[in-house]
Amino acid sequence: MRLNWPLRMSANVSRTYNDAISALNSLQSNYANIMAIRASGDRKNQMNIWEMQEWSRRIGYETCEFDKLNIVHITGTKGKGSTAAFTQSLLQQYSDKISRIGLYTSPHLKSVRERIQINGKPICEEKFSRYFFDVWDKLDNTTSSLDKFPHMTPGSKPGYFKYLTLLSFHVFVQEGCDSCIYEVGVGGEYDSTNIIEKPTACGVSLLGIDHTFMLGDTIEEIAWNKGGIFKKSAAAFTIASQPTGGLKILHERALERKTTLTEVPIFNELKHLKLGLAGDFQITNASLAVALASQHLYKLGILSHPPKLDADMTFSPEFKRGLTTAEWKGRCQTVLDNNATWLIDGAHTKDSIQAASTWFKSQMTKTQNKKILLFNQQTRNADALITDLHSCLSPEVQFDHVIFTTNVTWKSGDYSADLVSMNTSKEQVDNLEVQNALRETWLQLEPDARVDVVANIESACDLIKEYDEAVEIAVTGSLHLVGGLLVVFDGKQ
Repeated sequence: MRLNWPLRMSANVSRTYNDAISALNSLQSNYANIMAIRASGDRKNQMNIWEMQEWSRRIGYETCEFDKLNIVHITGTKGKGSTAAFTQSLLQQYSDKISRIGLYTSPHLKSVRERIQINGKPICEEKFSRYFFDVWDKLDNTTSSLDKFPHMTPGSKPGYFKYLTLLSFHVFVQEGCDSCIYEVGVGGEYDSTNIIEKPTACGVSLLGIDHTFMLGDTIEEIAWNKGGIFKKSAAAFTIASQPTGGLKILHERALERKTTLTEVPIFNELKHLKLGLAGDFQITNASLAVALASQHLYKLGILSHPPKLDADMTFSPEFKRGLTTAEWKGRCQTVLDNNATWLIDGAHTKDSIQAASTWFKSQMTKTQNKKILLFNQQTRNADALITDLHSCLSPEVQFDHVIFTTNVTWKSGDYSADLVSMNTSKEQVDNLEVQNALRETWLQLEPDARVDVVANIESACDLIKEYDEAVEIAVTGSLHLVGGLLVVFDGKQ
């Protein structure tokens, strides 16, 4: 069931940021619809791209106009967000030559505005609202041929992610961005961001098995989808440590799209830098970002030659500064609060859980402090993830207390407005079905463990506040959990 939002509003009505968020949330697919689509076996297809091109036309753009944004396009299963963050930080070091850098990424943690950033900062509420309703009203006042686009009936809008993608293009064009970084939502070939025609560079971070309903069950099928962002004459880059089957498909896709695919090595100089993003695995994402930023700066004429990507490549002072000052909240993030040390990583796939576990282990084995785990995963195979987490951490890290929560923000039962999610079963959440099942799984692994199940993140924090001694809390399993936790830290309901 969709939120109750009028399709049209009077131009005389003042529309606030909260109005924009309410309208945006009305575009989410609800749990029943998602289950029905899955049962039908319907996957994304070329119509998704044609519709995005048509939505763009209706708000006043031909997709070729987005070429002026000079876009770096990034996909992958794990690390694409971190790669985007490193790339953004690298380009920011050239602010004397690049005036405005846009970043489009997902999901957000605390505020949906995090998805649309300019020069490293989310756009303000006033601009978000103004541009949001620019798009909303233009879609209300235009129509599409129902013969060509049967789903685009008068008054209809794109879904949540498509709308935000459309909004990002509008924002970046209107704000005069001259370099942009786009992180793919899911896959690549049929992703809403893939209306980009002439990117300056394309990147593929580590491939893994995720979103199998939409992308396929094998690494080869997933690689085919990811390679769909490759474009003619736009140099493409990927990490050298890709799974063999996936790497083969990526090379085939590059050949098909009449471009080159370069395998990026781990740069030796990175081994001696303290990267802005914690975690040993980030060295791979940083290497890919170096390749992408170098190619982008070359295409813009800022660097005089294309990147020479050998392991002994020497970094400029600008690149060193960009890599060491990069920020990406919610990923290997440490928050200190009185006697509590929060170790936060929103890992939600097997590969990312394994990577996060390495970081947790490196931090938690340094002290004798009590150890707590705060975990949730509402939409993927939570049981498998928690089993993988236990396997990766044991026996070096033994938790004194394990807490399973939902992603509901507050004890009132409310979500923060920017974190409302309609794509989960309300009944499952209310009955704590996933959380109770996780408790049983953990007790099978550790029968004597202290395990609590709570209905919301605020209540989980209250349990942790009861400790009057130094504690370390590993928070993982979901970026939605991480976002809600950061909102609770802010204390603004």
